[in-house]
Amino acid sequence: MKKGNGMLLRIILICIFNLSLFMAYASAGPFHVPEKFVYDLTWTGIKAGTASLELKSEGEKTKIISRAQSADWVSVFYTVDDRAESILLGDPAGSFQVKQLNYELKTREGKHRKHKEVIFDPYKNKGIYIDHLSKKNKEKEYDLPNPVFDPLSSFYYVRSLNLVVGKSVFVTIFDSKKVWNVEVQVLRREKITLPLGTFDTIVVKPLMKSEGIFSRKGDILIWLTDDAKHIPVQMQTKVVVGSITATLVQGYY
Repeated sequence: MKKGNGMLLRIILICIFNLSLFMAYASAGPFHVPEKFVYDLTWTGIKAGTASLELKSEGEKTKIISRAQSADWVSVFYTVDDRAESILLGDPAGSFQVKQLNYELKTREGKHRKHKEVIFDPYKNKGIYIDHLSKKNKEKEYDLPNPVFDPLSSFYYVRSLNLVVGKSVFVTIFDSKKVWNVEVQVLRREKITLPLGTFDTIVVKPLMKSEGIFSRKGDILIWLTDDAKHIPVQMQTKVVVGSITATLVQGYY
């Protein structure tokens, strides 16, 4: 494979996991536990992988799980197998009265590996960042604002808010060892046709700023059904050549 093609493939596959992490976004209509969404990820019309996002209850805790995997033909050149988990104390549906407890990210992208974790102490407003693969500076404690969310739970928080076209909302995220005040723009309403049917949607654009897995490669747009459930049915982001589209293909909610 030529060097230029290899670099393009790497960018595309990194974006696959970016897409799956942004799927947990909606509006004032409350979501339900459990729920799960499964997406096909395509690049210029060719399937490049799959992504899923799941919300489930575990006793008094709620877990959010995001997964992204490259398609078999892509894995021959560049394997992607990424997983992120967020653990909350309480039920996030409705008013989102929860406490952030843990966030863990494991990624495999070609020869690159990442395994990081944040242990939150919501009572002391502290967070311990752990790099499980580092040989030095493995752990570090940070002072955090209240409230603060990880990249997964933050979008469930936004999901509980009232979204109005033309008005941005903001959410505080701790990621890549920094605190970010992320703006989410509510752009427009739009009717779109997908394999599952035709949907009236509301289009939003989160302006992610953080580093690493969340570095911005281009504008990210999310189409949410314009009804009480506000299901994320499609997302799209531009890459060096063309764009990557995530399309909902199955799920329960």
